[in-house]
Amino acid sequence: MSKYILAIDQGTTSSRALLFDKKGTPVAVGQEEFTQHFPADGWVEHDPNEIWQTTINSCNKAMSEAGASAADIICIGITNQRETTIVWDRTNGEPISNAIVWQDRRTSDYCEELKQQGHAQSVQTKTGLLLDPYFSGTKLRWILDNVPNARSRAENDELAFGTVDSFLLWKLTNGNSHYTDATNASRTMLFNIVGQEWDKDLLSLLNIPESVLPEVKDCAADYGSSDAEIFGTAIPITGMIGDQQSAAFGQGCFAPGSAKSTYGTGCFLLFNTGKEFVTSSNRLLTTVSYRLGNETSYAIEGSIFMAGATMQWIRDQLKLINTAAESEQLARETPDDLSVYLVPAFTGLGAPYWDPRARGAIYGMTRDTGINEIVTAGLMSVCYQTKDLVDAIAADGASLNTLKVDGGMANNNYVTQMLADLLDCEVQRPIITETTALGAAYIAGLQAGVFSSIDEITKKWQLDQAFKPAKDDTWRTTQYKGWKEAVERTKS
Repeated sequence: MSKYILAIDQGTTSSRALLFDKKGTPVAVGQEEFTQHFPADGWVEHDPNEIWQTTINSCNKAMSEAGASAADIICIGITNQRETTIVWDRTNGEPISNAIVWQDRRTSDYCEELKQQGHAQSVQTKTGLLLDPYFSGTKLRWILDNVPNARSRAENDELAFGTVDSFLLWKLTNGNSHYTDATNASRTMLFNIVGQEWDKDLLSLLNIPESVLPEVKDCAADYGSSDAEIFGTAIPITGMIGDQQSAAFGQGCFAPGSAKSTYGTGCFLLFNTGKEFVTSSNRLLTTVSYRLGNETSYAIEGSIFMAGATMQWIRDQLKLINTAAESEQLARETPDDLSVYLVPAFTGLGAPYWDPRARGAIYGMTRDTGINEIVTAGLMSVCYQTKDLVDAIAADGASLNTLKVDGGMANNNYVTQMLADLLDCEVQRPIITETTALGAAYIAGLQAGVFSSIDEITKKWQLDQAFKPAKDDTWRTTQYKGWKEAVERTKS
């Protein structure tokens, strides 16, 4: 009898696969990093075929670790890096170019043109998003305009577009399924999240032929089955959800006012607003949190482009540490009143600044500045950026009493304590920090009947450790003031 859910967690720097049992406990994991391509200033690309191959490798590793075959797997759930844009040939599934990654800023000038033409308000009203190169729509337009013959082939219905979820689904089903879910669709800047449909006016504005788009489904739905040749037996694919929404689902953030912050490559804070579409006045995004049974739940989101990626840069480019885990001890050896600030605007600044032309900088260095200070400044930049988001939410009239955290950096006790101190609220880390993959498993399991309801999933959440504020207002104000000054100097 089948006993596992396979959760595919396709991220920005690695592909991962986890097997969960019927209780939602992780039992095996496979992971494989892949190449980051930087062909020009502000450009970031991935090879879609490498994404596909590392995904399959990760699935096979997880199954091998558990001693499981495809017959042991009830269903598959997919969660993915959002906004990353892929166009492929409908006949053979071959990509026509590299994927343009969510971090990529090549369409900055075009977004600025659209703003000057007065389109920003209608884009936000329909999609909940700001006019920014972060989102898929302008990336898709760029591919159609810059890859030879792409536009004519698209208009002849020879090409398909998708974010990574759709591409993996296409490959898994051998071209039989061209779908996305409402959360991923909500990040394209082409999807009307009030009407829950592709918006014809936006498609016309960006000159996107509707024929390239996937059909949009609920997060928990019948997405087809994997081709029998891939794993040995066909496996039903019963869930898809964008990675940040998946983490919120895995954290049980179902009630309005509940919030989570995920620290992976970037940092993403989601604040649940329930059935209400709330427009931020402070440059945060409105997004679909999840859609089940054709009912939509919304969230306010703040997006930070560089979190774990900042520590990856410190490790790989500066070579100040050998592993990200070393950073915690170095930070503990550094005074808490650190006046060195690292602003990681390597691909521009995300929320609430939305400055695609800003670039990274380090401020406040003296002759005493060394490895400890720069590494600690990298960790603190994640905390400061989170406070930027929480302050923006507060300015919109909401407040956080607690913040649930997950992702790799959430295991760093220095970071979680500094978050509590800076935000002046309790920070909660769950026992299972693999919440992105867990959310995908829950979604797929709901459709497959493994889990009965959201109420059942909510009760599964367990606290590992709560971090309470230990610093006073003077420290908090002084440190954050230095950060804000550093950001002002960095902005373009």
